[in-house]
Amino acid sequence: MADVLLTHSYHLYYDRKQVRKMQPYPPLGTLYAAALLRRHGISVALFDSMLEDPERGFPAALARHRPRVVAVYEDNFNFLSKMCLTRMREVAFGMAEAAGAAGAEVVVNGSDASDHVADYLGRGFDFALLGEAEWTLLELAQSLLGATHRPPAEIPGLAYFDRQQGDIARTPARPLMRDLDALPFPACDLVDVERYRSAWKAAHGFFSLNLVASRGCPYRCNWCAKPIYGDSFHLRSAASVAEEMKQLKENFGAEHLWFADDIFALKARWAQELAAAVEQRDARLPFKVQSRVDLMTPETVAALRHAGCEEIWMGVESGAQKILNAMDKGTRLEQIPAARQILKEHGIDAGYFLQFGYPGETWKEIQKTVELVRRTQPDEIGVSVSYPLPGTKFYERVRAELGTKQNWLDSEDLSVMFQGAYTTEFYRALRDALHAEVETWSWKARRESAAFTEAWQAADAGSSRVAALWQRVEELEQTCRNAEPTLLPLVACSDAV
Repeated sequence: MADVLLTHSYHLYYDRKQVRKMQPYPPLGTLYAAALLRRHGISVALFDSMLEDPERGFPAALARHRPRVVAVYEDNFNFLSKMCLTRMREVAFGMAEAAGAAGAEVVVNGSDASDHVADYLGRGFDFALLGEAEWTLLELAQSLLGATHRPPAEIPGLAYFDRQQGDIARTPARPLMRDLDALPFPACDLVDVERYRSAWKAAHGFFSLNLVASRGCPYRCNWCAKPIYGDSFHLRSAASVAEEMKQLKENFGAEHLWFADDIFALKARWAQELAAAVEQRDARLPFKVQSRVDLMTPETVAALRHAGCEEIWMGVESGAQKILNAMDKGTRLEQIPAARQILKEHGIDAGYFLQFGYPGETWKEIQKTVELVRRTQPDEIGVSVSYPLPGTKFYERVRAELGTKQNWLDSEDLSVMFQGAYTTEFYRALRDALHAEVETWSWKARRESAAFTEAWQAADAGSSRVAALWQRVEELEQTCRNAEPTLLPLVACSDAV
């Protein structure tokens, strides 16, 4: 029996693209919450839906642990959770129904729940934990379990249905944590590590685990949703991060690490401190991070390489300055090849996040992005289309055009949900062609990628395959144009390149 059963709603096998990639990571945010509850004497259990079917496994976990409280606590460090995929929302609603039927109090935390509080409370959740929620969960669990006499109405960071008022009540927001070192390390012992190890070894020949060195991002790209941390940025000490790296290496057999931070190496001096702390503890493992092109200075990149970094994903987004300006990205085109060159000189692979379909982008800007990719030849790319999420300037700009579908089904969906320059079919073909071309020069892309469409699978090998895919893109460019696409505000068109 457990006081609290923690779970999350992301299931790998409900996501076509991620099944092919087969890079599953434990639910880091959920494990942080579990560790804090345990530190304060609350018994916890975990149902990890990443690799286990939630429709069968979660009811069994309820029967086994008979919890008084169930917390669907999403991994807010997993970008797939931040995307608010509708298939995973359905999983969360199913968990709430099953937990309520079992007599448990049911709480939820995550990006989607923060954006759609009424929907979640209407589907069986008793409380929604808003924002950064470890301490909110602890205080609410203590209240519900009778360890304190503090009523939920006095706990910051909550939303719940007030039956007396007949409406949703919200308590004052909880301030964000500043001292992240005060949290215990995530409770990785609750996870079936061997299942993760087997999946990684079979697909890639090595075992990777995840951790974070910071929370939040201070940059204000206007399409980026931040319902948990806002524009804040808080950083752990380099010593604490290096110590966790050592534990993952020695206690759990990690052979590779993924830093799931929104932004890594924001502070150059911290990167140097990390390299020194890693060396001092013999904690070095190959790792990958995501960051920005304007942070890739020779000094920072050298420090990251010394600490073990082998791969950096950068938010390149577009090869047109006009589009970067419209996004409020805060980067310049010339910084992209400069960053790529610095990474190459230090033996670090470069990954580009690319985003097509932002309002104002035409065939001309798309061609600039393709040319940039060809000229700088990243080791890998990730292609998306602009995805409006609540709380962003971009969402407000296209809100009136959104229909009943306002979220992707899974991470491969790639649907254009507003009036873009082209229809979804065009952007999917563009993704396939660009991925196929990068695969021709990148051994890493060849190793990691799988067929994105049946057309790719059926195409001839090598250059003929790429040529056929680009021919398809050019054909669709003529037939998939929208007559009245969303345009940029005039102010966003300044400084166009």
